Amino acid sequence: MVRQLTFGRRLFAGANYLFLAVLAAVCLMPLISVLAVSFSEASAITSGQVKLWPVGFTFRSYSFVATKDAFLRSMLISLERVGIGTTLNMLLTVLVAYPLSKERAQFRFRTMYAWVFVFTMLFSGGLIPTYIVVKELGLLDSIWALVLPGALPIFNAILLLNFFRGLPKELIDASLIDGAGQWQTLWRIVLPLSMPALATITLFSVVGHWNEWFNGLIYMNAPEHYPLASYLQTVIIQRDLSLLVDPQQFKLMTEMSDRGLKAAQIFLGAVPVFVLYPFLQRYFMSGIVMGSVKE
Repeated sequence: MVRQLTFGRRLFAGANYLFLAVLAAVCLMPLISVLAVSFSEASAITSGQVKLWPVGFTFRSYSFVATKDAFLRSMLISLERVGIGTTLNMLLTVLVAYPLSKERAQFRFRTMYAWVFVFTMLFSGGLIPTYIVVKELGLLDSIWALVLPGALPIFNAILLLNFFRGLPKELIDASLIDGAGQWQTLWRIVLPLSMPALATITLFSVVGHWNEWFNGLIYMNAPEHYPLASYLQTVIIQRDLSLLVDPQQFKLMTEMSDRGLKAAQIFLGAVPVFVLYPFLQRYFMSGIVMGSVKE
């Protein structure tokens, strides 16, 4: 039997959809504006004619950015950082969350270890002691300076811990009774059932490594070692003076807008996350909701 919706219910649903549509449009407008600027002629950008649609459509900014060694090199460094950092994050997160998801009878000091990890999430040694540690370990100007200090995201571990605790205990007990060890149970039973949570924290790790720019500035002494986010931060707050070294590039710069070049680089820097998100989106909502509620 199909239930008829009342007028008040339909009105509420319509208002809700309208509000969400307006909110989505407000969130998308800055991105659309950046995209329009990146495809516009320099004269239109300088005169302020570009709003949400390109004026004098051109690929000149993207063609120029594609030939910039600094941009391409920083993107490769970011891809390397995401690959190494996300793999390390996921490995350590699983290895911490699984034993902490056990009952106190199975893991005697579980509560103590859990509070130790929570304490590190709330309090840190500070920027200067962290920098000294990284320097003394000889990690400056290396990819490890970007991935090791945050190798274990405690928030992600707590999400995954609570997700593990919500899995049916009967499946894990049956696996152990059948002769499987803890490693086999984790690999063959727990992880396949935890795909929503794993996809969610994978997305958190990828976006976090891709967008993080501050560590690149303080741990890298040379600009050629900057990841993409650090490189874009320096380009946005100041004019890219490296473009003025080559006379040919200087001539091209006179035909383009500096704002258009920045917009093209910002949009290209966001493309990898846009490409990744649709593959993980179907797991995202169920993963974050199920992992955020403690049994």
